[in-house]
Formats: sequence, C-alpha cells, structure tokens
Amino acid sequence: MAHDYTSTIIWTGNRGSGTSSYRAYDRTWDVAVPGKAVIHCSNDPLLGGDPTKMNPEDLLLSALSACHMLWYLHYASEAKVVVTAYEDSPVGTGEVEKSGAGRFTSAVLRPRITVLDGTDIEVATAIHHRIHEVCFIARSVNFPVSYEPTFVFVAKPES
Repeated sequence: MAHDYTSTIIWTGNRGSGTSSYRAYDRTWDVAVPGKAVIHCSNDPLLGGDPTKMNPEDLLLSALSACHMLWYLHYASEAKVVVTAYEDSPVGTGEVEKSGAGRFTSAVLRPRITVLDGTDIEVATAIHHRIHEVCFIARSVNFPVSYEPTFVFVAKPES
C-alpha cells in the first residue's frame, strides 16, 4: 500500500536581490507540513549556514534515529522488554568530494535505553538488529547503520 508524505519547503534567504551573486543570499528555508510546527533550517555550518538551525544532514540523522526508536519501542513491548526511557545521540559520518558533492558514509545509533531490573539484555539488544528490516528511513538510506546501545536499569515499581 502506497503512502504519500507532503511537505512545503519555503526559501527564506532572499536579502533583496535574490541570487544575483553567490554571496547575495542566505541558505535558509522553512519546512512547513500542514498542521505541524514550522522548522526553520539553514545550510550546514561548514558551508556557511547558521549553526543554530537544523540542516538537511541533521534532519536525515534525526529521522533515522527517531524511526529506529519507534520500532524499538514497538518490538520491546511485544518482547515484554519494559522501556522507561530512551535517548539517542547518533553520529553520522559524511564525506565531501573535491567537486563539493557530499554524502553520508555511515551512521551509528547510540541509544541509552532505561529498562527494568531483570530485563534479558540479549533480547533487548537483539531487537536492534531486526529494525533495519522494517524502518522506513533505514530501508531508504544507502549507507550502513550500526547500533551501540547502552542499557540503564531501574527498579521495578512496587505493586
């Protein structure tokens, strides 16, 4: 079954003379999806962008991590692995060729997952290796994605 996803990208970097020269405009834009908060974006800071705004590389890495997290939580609930907190600090590695063309060469997801004492860590860890088969974003990228999870244990709540 096909699904359509829509977005509107609105360039906000016209300083008044458009693209009359390479330095005459900003590499900024907004991502607008109907009914959702607008995301203000800029080019990668290495390419002169605003380091306080999300860039395409940030968005791709964040989407990859979020998709993985959502599937992890789904599979954890099915496996009776009780997750009480999940935070990821992924790292994407890229390269830029002499021509200026760039690409991601790999990504490492490094989730810190809080689970209840007594959780079977082998089961909890194995879940990560199933996700690449179903995650929409992971199945769409052409670079390897690896996982380095850390587990934190908390006491089971008293009944």
